[in-house]
Amino acid sequence: MTKEETLTSFLIENQARSYRLAYSVLHDREDALDAVQTAVCRALERQDGLRDPGAVKTWFTCILMNACTDILRRRGRVVPFPEEGLEPCQEDPEPPDDSLARRVDALPREVGTVIKLRFYEELTLKEIGQVTGQNLSTVKSRLYAGLKKLRVAMEGAEY
Repeated sequence: MTKEETLTSFLIENQARSYRLAYSVLHDREDALDAVQTAVCRALERQDGLRDPGAVKTWFTCILMNACTDILRRRGRVVPFPEEGLEPCQEDPEPPDDSLARRVDALPREVGTVIKLRFYEELTLKEIGQVTGQNLSTVKSRLYAGLKKLRVAMEGAEY
């Protein structure tokens, strides 16, 4: 199978996963869709940069996270105009009990990203390091610090 076929197959099979990841970072349906579309275009344009077709998941996740980061940077410069009367879209992935999801979102962005990639996307710590550009010890320390904060927050909520 060629790189192009491998990439195309991966993109088709993982479109829902890609949207969920982008939505978990951006918390906005339109921005998540834009991020996925941008990432797909970048991946197709740069498919020659994929050295190991077996690492397509990590490679594409890195591109997607960079697209999300670009949108977050732009958000800092733009004041969103709230649209009145619009109801939340039913296809947005909201967990039934969102207390844990809210607590993960409340963590510092770097820590929350590591936790989302580890548990939502089931990436290994090495893959998370490749996606985020961090060394393995940084990934580990952020993961364990975040898990400790979540444990303390969840234990405090139960009482």
